[in-house]
Amino acid sequence: MTDLTPYKENPRTSFLAQEVERLEKEEVGLLAMANDPAMKEMADEELATLKIQKDSTMKQILEIVEMEKEEEEFPNEIIMEVRAGAGGEEAALFAERLASMYERYAAKMGWQFKTLEESKSSLGGYKEASFEIKGRDVYRLLRYETGVHRIQRVPETEKSGRVHTSTASVAILPIRKNTKVEINPADIEVETSRSGGAGGQNVNKVETAVRLIHKPTGIDVRSTAERSQMKNRERAMSILVAKIDALREEEEAKKYSAERKGQIGTGDRSEKIRTYNILQDRITDHRIKQSWHNIEKIMQGFMDPVIEALQEGKTGDASSGSLADDAEEE
Repeated sequence: MTDLTPYKENPRTSFLAQEVERLEKEEVGLLAMANDPAMKEMADEELATLKIQKDSTMKQILEIVEMEKEEEEFPNEIIMEVRAGAGGEEAALFAERLASMYERYAAKMGWQFKTLEESKSSLGGYKEASFEIKGRDVYRLLRYETGVHRIQRVPETEKSGRVHTSTASVAILPIRKNTKVEINPADIEVETSRSGGAGGQNVNKVETAVRLIHKPTGIDVRSTAERSQMKNRERAMSILVAKIDALREEEEAKKYSAERKGQIGTGDRSEKIRTYNILQDRITDHRIKQSWHNIEKIMQGFMDPVIEALQEGKTGDASSGSLADDAEEE
């Protein structure tokens, strides 16, 4: 008899496991019947049919289990954080433009895109912002976006025509259903406040916004998107777990980076990964030394060539692949 216990405990496979259990009980009865010479031929025929049914059902179970393993490695839900770096207001405007690019790409892919928290600069850029993105293959396709993105352009406010370099960092945090991260409640400091911005009278009267601080690591997260404090706390906790998980993975990646096959970069948000050179209408990814033109179209969400090249991990022959080939940093 097959050990069906793990499959019966899994909501996705429990019904199929019960079906296999039923077929195996029927199989036992048919085997007893096959001992009777008069019934053997009929029993053998039914046993053969039963085996086909059982094998087919087990195949479905194993396919579901395999799919779950893949979902665990490449979950269909992520938190994306975008943060302005060097460059003041220009960096904040660039951060907002990056977030808009990803939102448009998400819409193109049919993914759900939701703003969780945002802090805007005086010109409407993002000092920092976090988003929840859900959809098929979202982590698989966006996992290599983590790192420092930089833009080189002449700002409208620059009268001398000098090229400015601004940066923004992106972090992709997968939300996994089965995480090994265990957090001691005593290690968490909780703060509540009123949510800012639009949302009706309730937003300004009730403390629904939640901020969690993980004292051992210093990581803090904030959620204001939900209407209730409880839901914001749950959302903040899932982001905190994802951040701690990502921190551990980042440390492991640095430790064993030479041994990891097919790795593109370190997965560290401090690593410079890409330059957007407006004057030369060129985007260069420094990890795979490949460039693309037509920045405006790419930033409208048509990121497929960039995403596909990173998935393939191919190294291009672009002469612009080196940081030294770009305009001088500010």
